Amino acid sequence: MSVAPEFKLRMRITQGELIAIGPGKIALLEALDEAGSITAAAKALGMSYRRAWLLIDELNQSLREPAVATAAGGAQGGGSRLTDSGRALVTLYREIEAEAQTHCAGRIGQLMQMLAE
Repeated sequence: MSVAPEFKLRMRITQGELIAIGPGKIALLEALDEAGSITAAAKALGMSYRRAWLLIDELNQSLREPAVATAAGGAQGGGSRLTDSGRALVTLYREIEAEAQTHCAGRIGQLMQMLAE
């Protein structure tokens, strides 16, 4: 039984060996925005808190302005939230993906036709 091929655009922006912006980091930002905490976002994506925190730290270090603002825990509890810059990053990334896929739809179709059934 064969599975129908599916096209997924996976854009990465690198700085040397570092993936500064990529699909995993964008998905993490989206999950964080929805969940309101790194812990909940990591859980939703099936990754460890440590991995999520490292990815966010790496992303923040790559940007001129941080994508995520964090507050330490305590009596009021901690938390994390997307900054305006983080929201703009997610929006721009998703818009570029959509534009690229739309613009290249014909060629993508040609590639897909080359796949074995």
